[in-house]
Amino acid sequence: MRVGLGYGGLALLAVLWILPLGQWLGADFPHHMLRHMGLVAVVAPLLVLGFPNVTGVFALSPLLGAVVEFIVVWGWHLPALHGWADGGWPGLVLEQLSFALAGLLVWAGCLRGEPLAGAGGLLLTSMHMTLLGGLIILAPRDLYAAICGRAPDLDAQQLGGLLMLGIGTPIYLVAGLALVAKTLEDKRETA
Repeated sequence: MRVGLGYGGLALLAVLWILPLGQWLGADFPHHMLRHMGLVAVVAPLLVLGFPNVTGVFALSPLLGAVVEFIVVWGWHLPALHGWADGGWPGLVLEQLSFALAGLLVWAGCLRGEPLAGAGGLLLTSMHMTLLGGLIILAPRDLYAAICGRAPDLDAQQLGGLLMLGIGTPIYLVAGLALVAKTLEDKRETA
């Protein structure tokens, strides 16, 4: 069963890259955000749960994982870096590899360490992702169109922000609450 989660994560990773999401969504930014959130919030935890021996190397401090993911996610959403990733394979590959690494650091650190510390790491991650998603939604203009060389599309940017909120917030919240519940159950058993 456990290894099935890992293979499910690999299958989802393939789906995120093989399917023509950009054509289906009709805009570039939501497509980018769906891949990004699929990678950090769904694929990464499935890989950590499914392949614990392989991903154990990423099980560092939950706080360190949350800080690394903050830097990676906010950094790649700065217009200049986003434009570089949007402009071709070198930037896109580096962006996606750094998202994968950050996601693995967060999830391995949070799921493999002390549960309450893991819940804290997931809460911090949820907070900064929610803030960034909100800023993307509420921006008065398209933040990325000019640097990416395309026509402004505020609706597409707002849909991307909604995808960030709709995928990331519930996943990080539920996982954090599950770790808090595990902590409370462990304390009840030792009492």
